[in-house]
Amino acid sequence: MISILIPCYNYNAYDIVSRLEKECLTLGIVFEIICIDDASFSPLNELNQKINVLTNCKFFESKKNIGRSANRQLLSQKAQYKWLLYLDVDVKPLNVDFIKVYINEIKKGFEVVFGGFNYKKIESNNLRYLFGKSREDIPSIIRNKNPYKYIISSNFLVKKVIFDRINRNININGYGMDYFFGALLKENSISIKHIDNEVTHYGLDNNSKFLIKTNEALKNLHYLNKNKLITKNDITILKYYRLLDFLGLKRIISKLFNMFSKYIESNLKGSDPSLFVFDLYRLSYLCSLK
Repeated sequence: MISILIPCYNYNAYDIVSRLEKECLTLGIVFEIICIDDASFSPLNELNQKINVLTNCKFFESKKNIGRSANRQLLSQKAQYKWLLYLDVDVKPLNVDFIKVYINEIKKGFEVVFGGFNYKKIESNNLRYLFGKSREDIPSIIRNKNPYKYIISSNFLVKKVIFDRINRNININGYGMDYFFGALLKENSISIKHIDNEVTHYGLDNNSKFLIKTNEALKNLHYLNKNKLITKNDITILKYYRLLDFLGLKRIISKLFNMFSKYIESNLKGSDPSLFVFDLYRLSYLCSLK
């Protein structure tokens, strides 16, 4: 009935797999859980090998790092059931009936179901937390008003045939591919639904590391836009970028960014980062790319 797929990299996957296995066994459903570590060669994989002892659960270690998108595709290739549930390894389901909620959605005719995200409150001013809480921790009643905008691939259910058809067009590895995935879903008129079946995100990067990943995601978005690989989309930052380009302001923004980027980064990497400054940084960085 359902294949639960968890891409891994240097992380303890055993805890989330054992929790999901218990619920699936309680429900009495046909299931499998597959994890693939993308060649991290982590000592944690010794613990992760215990996953193979669990019912219908498998853990694989890749010998070569193939990247996020390719790892997801490999998971789909190994899956044997018609429905795929993708979960990031550093999340924890909030609902005790997490799998049951998704199983009930299978009967409702949608091709993709996004469960949503929750960010556990932390005391420190972590930029990843501030961004996630503001832009990703959104109730389904709001997400469903603009369904292709709120695409987070860390917790979603999808028909295998749909995932394989969409994901084969994603041949770029790295961060920012949720932008592309959402755009492709819209371009192909895939029926999607958002529900409140959240997971909590625990693996939060520090501010410097999150900024590096943000830059990588923006470089990929710039490439996709420049090569006209994204047409229909609900990507807010891309709409502002195209407006600035149309108004002839992109070069001015780029020059200002090059002048003040170090000062902006000092705020974002510091102990009191600003989301407003982060938004200006992202848009300016995108304008600076050639």
